[in-house]
Amino acid sequence: MTHAPQQSIQVVAHRGASEDAPEHTLAAYRKALEDGADALECDVRLTADGHLVCVHDRRVNRTSNGRGAVSALELADLAALDFGSWKTREAWRGRDEEPDWETPPEDLADTSVLTLERLLELVADSGRRVELAIETKHPTRWAGQVEERLLMLLKRFGLDAPASTPDSPVRIMSFSARSLHRVRAAAPTLPTVYLMQFVSPRLRDGRLPAGVRIAGPSIRIVRNHPTYVERLKRAGHQIHVWTVNEPEDVDLCVDLGIDAIITNRPRAVLGHLGR
Repeated sequence: MTHAPQQSIQVVAHRGASEDAPEHTLAAYRKALEDGADALECDVRLTADGHLVCVHDRRVNRTSNGRGAVSALELADLAALDFGSWKTREAWRGRDEEPDWETPPEDLADTSVLTLERLLELVADSGRRVELAIETKHPTRWAGQVEERLLMLLKRFGLDAPASTPDSPVRIMSFSARSLHRVRAAAPTLPTVYLMQFVSPRLRDGRLPAGVRIAGPSIRIVRNHPTYVERLKRAGHQIHVWTVNEPEDVDLCVDLGIDAIITNRPRAVLGHLGR
């Protein structure tokens, strides 16, 4: 069943169009923009030499042909790695014929490590309003330096001090309330999202950490505790749900009046919403 067009629910590409292209690569974000995603989501980590890069895991082992912690590697070390062919290999696994990996496919040109700066440039050049949801990953050896570097970079793009929170095309997300507190203290008009894998007892009544106005529950929380969603809404909070890939979960989010869906499949979700 396809819903009537839903303009109000924002479709956010999780690590880019990460079902179709390797996560957190330029290829994945370009695909998300082509697909019509309203917003892009990325995770950021700080390299040993102070650059913010879009990598989810603490270590690069899963998503590249290298090894080691992002925080212990310099940008040049990361730039030498291939962050793309694991995904293509995965797609070919189990087939009779495997491609020749000596010559990487052309589309892997867009699959080296992606800096947040380059992603901000891509959004700035997109020719339409595209929002960006940036997740800070903690714990990390760099602690508060992550937020400090992030705000410095946003300032260079004129994005660190929106006139008002609803005007902001950028929002900062984290599972760490401390990280969000640092952002709020330094940039009070930047919207913040408190991500949740489970609902802690002290927040069951719909409260969020001080100053945070957007809840980021997992789809599992939403499925299992729809009344919690009602409590969040009664408390005046927006709700951004991750990671919503199945049509029945999209329908549930629409029925519950969720504000944003974070998905690996932006094109399919937009199609399901009739957009």
